[in-house]
Amino acid sequence: MNLAAHELLESAEALRTKAAEIEQHSLFATMCKDPQLKTILTKHQQTMMAAYQQGISFLQGKGVQVTHQAPTFHDHQANFNLSEQAPMAPTQSRNSLSDQTIATLALNAHKTGSMMAMQWANECADHNLRMYHVNGANLCQEMAYEIWGWMNYNGYYQPPTFTSQQMTQMSGMFQPMNQTGNMGMVGKPMPSMGQMQHTMNQSPPPVQQMNPYQGNHNLQ
Repeated sequence: MNLAAHELLESAEALRTKAAEIEQHSLFATMCKDPQLKTILTKHQQTMMAAYQQGISFLQGKGVQVTHQAPTFHDHQANFNLSEQAPMAPTQSRNSLSDQTIATLALNAHKTGSMMAMQWANECADHNLRMYHVNGANLCQEMAYEIWGWMNYNGYYQPPTFTSQQMTQMSGMFQPMNQTGNMGMVGKPMPSMGQMQHTMNQSPPPVQQMNPYQGNHNLQ
């Protein structure tokens, strides 16, 4: 296997990050109190361990063929009621973290992992390595979505919403393309070539030179 220098460096960065996240999730699972959150963190740790091992096998040239791994979203019933937002206040405990903080840190780690993995994939020439990073991005965004679902259910992450009128107004500003392939011209006739040429041949009005100090007598 002959990888470009930047491909090897980026893959080493990915493996280094996965190793750190695996250890971090072990600590998170030990600290958290909610059993459902503990289950999610443990499952995510196992997912990252499998991806970490696959990356090592690939870099060691063991003939790993990486195929596309389609994400499977979990069915979360999102709660958009901001009145149920749980209060948040940082603590100064040196021995433990709150479940809300643990979930926030895990969520941010997965979000960052998804963005970085896709960036690394865009720089890869090797097909298998490219797909490895693409799969990593998909796994990270899926894990981030699951963590967010837990936070949303417990009132830790409630997204604001628009009113129905605002939603209709914003979605209605985009118009479909007409049969000639032009956007935003629905119901408006296209000008003829003669009209367009006439408009182009018209001379623009002369530009008047303005004195920037005219009318301002306070400037000395």
